[in-house]
Amino acid sequence: MVQRRFPRVNELRPLVGFNRPTFNRDAAALARCANLVDIRALARRRAPRSVFDYTDGAAGDESGLHRARDAFARVQFDPRVLRDVSNIDTSTTLFGQRISMPMVLGPTGFTRMMHHAGERAVAAVAAKEGIPYGLSTLGTTSIEDLAAAEPGLDRWFQLYLMTDRGYVKELVDRAWSAGYRTIVLTVDTPVAGRRHRDVRNGLTIPPRLSMRTVLDMALHPRWWGNVLTTEPITFATLSSTEGTVADLIGRVFDPAITVEDLDWLRGAWPGTLTVKGIQSTEDASMVVNHGADGVILSTHGGRQLERPPLPFHLLPEVRAAMGDEATVLIDGGVMSGADIVAAVCRGADAVAVGRAYLYGLMAGGEAGVQRVVDLLREELITTMQLLGRTSIDQLGPDCLRVPAQP
Repeated sequence: MVQRRFPRVNELRPLVGFNRPTFNRDAAALARCANLVDIRALARRRAPRSVFDYTDGAAGDESGLHRARDAFARVQFDPRVLRDVSNIDTSTTLFGQRISMPMVLGPTGFTRMMHHAGERAVAAVAAKEGIPYGLSTLGTTSIEDLAAAEPGLDRWFQLYLMTDRGYVKELVDRAWSAGYRTIVLTVDTPVAGRRHRDVRNGLTIPPRLSMRTVLDMALHPRWWGNVLTTEPITFATLSSTEGTVADLIGRVFDPAITVEDLDWLRGAWPGTLTVKGIQSTEDASMVVNHGADGVILSTHGGRQLERPPLPFHLLPEVRAAMGDEATVLIDGGVMSGADIVAAVCRGADAVAVGRAYLYGLMAGGEAGVQRVVDLLREELITTMQLLGRTSIDQLGPDCLRVPAQP
């Protein structure tokens, strides 16, 4: 027979615990997010449909994005045990700079559309965490304003080659004068990819008021309130801003760029030059032979070519071809610290993330970006500890197995 009794007060006391009440709903919501999937779900609730879809979507049937994430998900790690993992060093060197973890907050366009704090919020987190941040040509904060806001930040400038080469040279000179030391030349956007979600949503830059957007205000009053009571969302480095994304790219970007234009940029830029949008070993070797210091294997997050190659699977081949001659980064599909570990094990010097921190920006501004970086770092450390590796240089092909592509 079970004997029953009344519990004593001193036995109940350890069982009763109340969290200190907080009136900051955003902070509480972000704290409950256990991973980036939760952050994405929160962003979906906070941002208007067209804004979230612009960030979340990809080209065509969006298989390029889904396959990129699936490539990371299919990795099997090979852990080692009985090793002292009490101290983990996540720092590494990238283009001669020591950074706190092998990650760059990559360039994204129209950033103030996701949250009125925009690029400044992202740059503030990057500066605090000791990682680089790339400002886009399609950014909504100027080259000089970002430099003034975060003078200690390792600032990169992402460049599209436009038909007006004189203006491109002006941007390059402004970036160098403002203390940017790395140019990211993006070469996978000679024309705009077919992004069906944007077409269905009628997305324009800046967002236009219509019957649909007015109805959306009722569901997202805070977002619209911030948009309407802060500076208008405009491109800081472009004067032609009307219409859809495809309209803008068609008017401004040069579809006739060739390797000779890379030669021209190499001669015009005295700093580090990396080329983003590389999708083959041949092109990686070509741009390095023409003066690039590094490459970013990227499909623009699956937003350009439908059914593109997967940078994660291309990575070992490019790494072998490059050797120590060039720095190799990868982007697309990174949604966890374990993904960062997998990329480094496959040969990447670092990963660049875009969507990941934009989810955080939509979910909670600067605090949301901070939460994303915190989660990625925590997951990176835990994965390294469970693998039995204590520093980034211990991560290599022996740490994982990658099944053949289905």
